[in-house]
Amino acid sequence: MSNPLTRPGDDWLARIREAVEGLRYGTVQIVVHDGRIVQIDRTERFRYDAKTEKRRKAASASPPDASS
Repeated sequence: MSNPLTRPGDDWLARIREAVEGLRYGTVQIVVHDGRIVQIDRTERFRYDAKTEKRRKAASASPPDASS
């Protein structure tokens, strides 16, 4: 049973939902003090595979366009 004094309100649920939306890799951490939510931390990670990294390096190593 949830205590109405410590149950998160719609505003906190919306904030949590917002922190999770669009997150592909990472964490959402909810900090609670005395039974109340006081903070939401979002840490986003970016993952790169070997093919993407090779293409990025090849693109940055290519000489600039001489037509400008």
